[in-house]
Amino acid sequence: MSHKSFAPTPPMGWNSWDCYGAAVREEEIRGNADYMAAHLKDFGWEYVVVDIQWSEPGAVSSSYRPFVPLEMDEYSRLIPAVNRFPSAAGGQGFKPLADYVHGLGLKFGIHIMRGIPRQAVHRDTPIKGTNVTARQIAHTNSICPWNTDMYGVDASKEGAQAYYDSLFELYAEWGVDFVKVDDIAASRLYGAHLPEIELIRGAIDRCGRPMVLSLSPGPAPVEQADFFDSTANMWRITDDFWDLWPLLLDMFDRCEKWQGRPAPGNWPDCDMLPLGHIGIRSVDGGGSDRWTRFTRDEQVTMMTLWSIFRSPLMFGGELRDNDEWTLSLLTNRDVLNMHRNSTGAKLVYREGDKVAWTAEGDQDEVYVALFNTGDRALDVSVALHRLNAKGPRKVKELWSGEELGTITDAVTASVAPHGAKLFRLQ
Repeated sequence: MSHKSFAPTPPMGWNSWDCYGAAVREEEIRGNADYMAAHLKDFGWEYVVVDIQWSEPGAVSSSYRPFVPLEMDEYSRLIPAVNRFPSAAGGQGFKPLADYVHGLGLKFGIHIMRGIPRQAVHRDTPIKGTNVTARQIAHTNSICPWNTDMYGVDASKEGAQAYYDSLFELYAEWGVDFVKVDDIAASRLYGAHLPEIELIRGAIDRCGRPMVLSLSPGPAPVEQADFFDSTANMWRITDDFWDLWPLLLDMFDRCEKWQGRPAPGNWPDCDMLPLGHIGIRSVDGGGSDRWTRFTRDEQVTMMTLWSIFRSPLMFGGELRDNDEWTLSLLTNRDVLNMHRNSTGAKLVYREGDKVAWTAEGDQDEVYVALFNTGDRALDVSVALHRLNAKGPRKVKELWSGEELGTITDAVTASVAPHGAKLFRLQ
């Protein structure tokens, strides 16, 4: 079975990082899963992902405590910290939590760091099923510049594949459906770690369980797009994305660079959606406990760009605190249908502060996104002939739900500063 079949449409879910950093606890995972099952599952949201350092008993925020002991089994594999994930007691790992999420009709994901724990290397602990030890496969000069937990794995060493095989064998036993691997797609020091990505791909293929593979952080090198297609389901095209307008403005360049690459099973990833209540125990992004700093117009711009480009959608806020506005952004069936079923997204033009994107629907409809990246309201327009569309066409603005009648020559709208309008032409 090809790995591309694991993610035929862009994955949609919730990830604990934006609100809880490295310090999320089991009751918070369960609570957000409950909310997703009740309010979002019917709209296609399905993944519940535990982000970084779930093996760190003393994690308190998104600031990592350097060189602290992590929970680990006898085979050099990190396991959940029981004080934060009580159901992991007795060597059960994440299986009870995954079972709970599965019982809600959802899927369960975890974050891991590339490599092998430094503490395993220093203790020279065994690799399961081999006579090799952690020290023998470690690449001790291959380190993450922002986290001290791991050394890289030297893919040329005997036992390297066996180590990753043992990891994903464990994750399969737990019932993991989604794995986000960090410090791998575009390390600030070394570039993409292609040999370790290949080890991970092989391990997933052998583990007997379909798992979506997500690679972070970005920007992944666009020159290696074919490699990412052949090994992963998602790869980040940006470093960590936060609720700051300059970062959102920058995403127009990144999506333009990667246009034409989203396809079933292969999804360039614009990163998480820092919406709603974030920063609860995370100090990243230049903020602390807060509601998103994006204006409502900027939130619509982000959701429109991510959706027409067909990025994976991973919500970052505490779901249980969502207000009606935030929930409305996640439950617009017309927008989500475009995200799920459209093809051929591309930039039509970018002229000054005016930007237009288009995509094709699966029922002969045409989607048009008009953006205003400037600081004053603008009229933004695109002619039908530039969309390879013939009139007349019935027009609906998808965020407002407003039916706008029939057009024969162009789509035109007044767009608020930092805002967007999204149209379906039928």
